[in-house]
Amino acid sequence: MAGDTIPMWIADKVIHHGAEATVTSGSWLGRLAVLKMRNPRAYRHPDLDRRLTKQRLSVEVRVLTKLYSSNIPTPSLLDFDLDEGWMLLSLIKGRPLYEALNDGSAGLDEISKFGALIRQLHEQKFSHGDLTTHNVLIDDDGNLTLIDFGLAKIVPEVEQLGLDLQVLSECLTASHYRIESALDVMIDGYQSADSGSVDGPTANEVINRFNSIRSRVRYHA
Repeated sequence: MAGDTIPMWIADKVIHHGAEATVTSGSWLGRLAVLKMRNPRAYRHPDLDRRLTKQRLSVEVRVLTKLYSSNIPTPSLLDFDLDEGWMLLSLIKGRPLYEALNDGSAGLDEISKFGALIRQLHEQKFSHGDLTTHNVLIDDDGNLTLIDFGLAKIVPEVEQLGLDLQVLSECLTASHYRIESALDVMIDGYQSADSGSVDGPTANEVINRFNSIRSRVRYHA
């Protein structure tokens, strides 16, 4: 199983196997944890693949460290190895918001909270890169935690922030179309969390760019 050579790591089970990484639950130094290990991409030259893996993991480490220190709900970083392409994270209790929205245990309030959480992320000068309801966990008390920053960017352009909202818009439209006003509520939540004191694009600027992106998508469709 992945991570067999990592000291003090005891694997339990694979909880996600994607194109970019494999995520395994287990324990590390007696603490519940997850191991995220980047998967080699066979179509790339090995040297290029190692370099890209190291770059992306380095960004993910920086993002997680900054967000956690800023009290934005994310897993805490326990250990990592850039050369080997893995990181150990604290295990977050909960399940994907995707599941909770689809079974009716979550609704517009949680979508609004998600929008506000995205604004907090953007005010830290990060874009997520894959903002879907699969990449935010909800616990029994309704608390949300952002996960999976493998495609994140540091100090992104306003276009990339707008693309975060566009990706989530497409997710809400495709996967949660039965929830009326989901997109509007998410945007309201995003806008309401604007601190008004950041050195970067305001919430309104990001929303305007999102609307521009959405118009372009519709035009080309």
